[in-house]
Amino acid sequence: MERIASFSVDHTRLQPGMYLSRRDGDTATIDLRLRRPNTGDLLSNAALHSVEHIMATILRNSPEKDAVLYFGPMGCQTGFYALFDQSKLPLDGIVALLKRAFDQAAAWDKPMPGQSAVECGNYRNLDVALCRRECAAYAEVIKHWTVDQLDYEYHL
Repeated sequence: MERIASFSVDHTRLQPGMYLSRRDGDTATIDLRLRRPNTGDLLSNAALHSVEHIMATILRNSPEKDAVLYFGPMGCQTGFYALFDQSKLPLDGIVALLKRAFDQAAAWDKPMPGQSAVECGNYRNLDVALCRRECAAYAEVIKHWTVDQLDYEYHL
């Protein structure tokens, strides 16, 4: 079997940041690493869920929404994957959008989107304040990030 590209990254050295995980045609998969892997410092289920609800809402309501394909948590609980259509938004636009979206999530002052039994299968596991804290910390990490820094090797 072919080895998955993300398994080739040395997770003992990987730092929080924003990385280009892979390209599949026009689809760019961005690795949004909020926590350092293999340290035991994982995002809680409530943090993963809350960030997912607010970030997905922000991204899918942005002017660049037609380029947004997916935003969701990593199984390892250290971050998120965001998929974009690069034919609609180049990498520099993706980086700018993600920075702006995390800043907006850090300042979120509205009710939690999708926080009802009708809208979400685990609606009780959502926390706006927790999302704001996580997003504010990550926004600080990626504040000066550039396209040139999307390479995993740049940070190892």
